[in-house]
Amino acid sequence: MTHRKRSIKSGLPPGSLIHIGEDQNADGCITVIDYAPAEFTEKTFTHVEECFTYRDKASTTWINVDGLHKTEVIGKLGTHFGLHPLIQEDILNTEQRPKTEDYGSYLYIILRMLAYDQKNRGITSKQVSLVLGQGFVISFQEAQDTTWNPVRERIRNNKGLTRKIGADYLAYSLMDAIVDNYFAMMEKLGEYVEDVEDELITAPSEATLKTVRDLKREMITIRKAVWPLRDMVRVLQDTDNPLITPTTKIYLRDIYDHAIQVIDNIESTREIISGMLDVYFSSASNRLNEIVKVLTILSAIFIPLTFIAGVYGMNFDFMPELNQPYGYPIVLVFMAMIAAGLIIYFKHKKWF
Repeated sequence: MTHRKRSIKSGLPPGSLIHIGEDQNADGCITVIDYAPAEFTEKTFTHVEECFTYRDKASTTWINVDGLHKTEVIGKLGTHFGLHPLIQEDILNTEQRPKTEDYGSYLYIILRMLAYDQKNRGITSKQVSLVLGQGFVISFQEAQDTTWNPVRERIRNNKGLTRKIGADYLAYSLMDAIVDNYFAMMEKLGEYVEDVEDELITAPSEATLKTVRDLKREMITIRKAVWPLRDMVRVLQDTDNPLITPTTKIYLRDIYDHAIQVIDNIESTREIISGMLDVYFSSASNRLNEIVKVLTILSAIFIPLTFIAGVYGMNFDFMPELNQPYGYPIVLVFMAMIAAGLIIYFKHKKWF
């Protein structure tokens, strides 16, 4: 995971609108979905001022901003909807952990949108900010994403309860889509972990060790993004703010349960990955032991042969079999018999 520099904000007053993160969307995009039980409107705007007319409508409005690098857009939108300067600052600082803050007339929610990058074999983490107000939800994403497409389809086709309940249910639906995506992400990551585990058993290498270390870092990223979610949802369930109705609080329990399940899955995967290091070092130790065993057996076989060759290499006039015509072959056969006997003995002991 890339650590983003925050030094650019040093010395600036609180609430300064400085984007901390990557420019993941060069153009940026503002979409507005306005709906009621019997009507629906969806538009895409280039200028942020075009969506200001939707604030005081009787219908429910969802304003989505993709791309945070244009700080003036965040500033104008925040000023029009009365967002505190510190909220605008948090929206632009994409290193926030999941949290919720109650400002009375609106609720501010931060989540992490996680996805498994199949190509790079890693986890991408993007910040998502939600502002829940009376009759509206404003969402801010670092870049365009498909996670909320099912929510958009339900609104367009008037399926489910989204168009029948207020903005608080819309905020729940967006949060639920993010949390449900965690399960898909963990499934893909789990499959990759199983492949690495098989590789550790069959053919471990230095590259495998690097992969395990990368997985440990990815799990830290996931854990930091998901663990605070449980407490955040609990705060939303216990809030007295009328923006969240008792009906929606019942649905928030489902997100809480899902968060617990994801956390359990994360902890199980972390234990498996931690055990992989032990498996790797055990495999490396076993391979080293096998090599040492083979070298030891070879040394044990050649020690007596070397001794005999050394004895007959001494320059003495009177040595056994020195003047025999078949002395040399006899010694060679005797040495071969010793080597064969040692090999048979080692095999009988199942040393190799």
